Amino acid sequence: MGRRSWIRRRVADVVYRLYEARLTQQVNGLERRPRHIGVMLDGNRRWARAAGFSDVADGHREGAARIARLLEWCQESGIEVVTLWLLSTDNLNRPDSELGPLLGIIEDVVDELAEPEMPWQLRILGALDYLPSETAHRLTDAAARTKNKTGLKVNAAVGYGGRQEIADAVRKLLLKHAERGTSIEELADVLDVDHIAEHLYTSGQPDPDLVIRTSGEQRMSGFLLWQSAHSEMWFCEAYWPDFRRTDFLRALRDYALRHRRFGN
Repeated sequence: MGRRSWIRRRVADVVYRLYEARLTQQVNGLERRPRHIGVMLDGNRRWARAAGFSDVADGHREGAARIARLLEWCQESGIEVVTLWLLSTDNLNRPDSELGPLLGIIEDVVDELAEPEMPWQLRILGALDYLPSETAHRLTDAAARTKNKTGLKVNAAVGYGGRQEIADAVRKLLLKHAERGTSIEELADVLDVDHIAEHLYTSGQPDPDLVIRTSGEQRMSGFLLWQSAHSEMWFCEAYWPDFRRTDFLRALRDYALRHRRFGN
């Protein structure tokens, strides 16, 4: 590296640190924080191609390596729940040559988040019946090892689709009432949104206040379809592996400055 390039990099590092410190100060001075953040970790494959990798799995590995860092930022900021969309139901249609390594990466990162020294309490969200049985067992076993932890609640959405979640919730609701002998007419008389919400994958948790999507895409793609009805959306141009703490802090700052209407 030439001297001029070295100097430019040093100056850029100093400017970045000053900007990060300023953002941190601004966010620390804000009263309103999201309790639950949903994060769509998008752009791993495009990052790999832009970085010159021939195997897109390298992008998924790079993205997976940065998840614990995000969770640390969330815990430092007082967030209570984080939902990470790691694999959609649509992703299950990818070629086996890509899907196999991706599932392995997801299994590894969930195992790492469940390590004894990690404080997170994990929950797996998704249609696990659609996953290979070995993957489903490994994910649920990892989550079970964290049930007594008291740190940040982390939802790992794997094989997740918003429409599938609603269908599963309705199915569970119907089976529950069938076991009780409730007739369809009786159920129709009492059924409301709260009955369905009780059977969602996220039952017992607050709905997301803020949903972040990386990679520049500006759509929800079925993520937390039911729960995000009143969520604030924040879209970031950076691919997920390039998502920085300053991006996270900007999202928190923008959220705090918005006037939430909740449909009113």
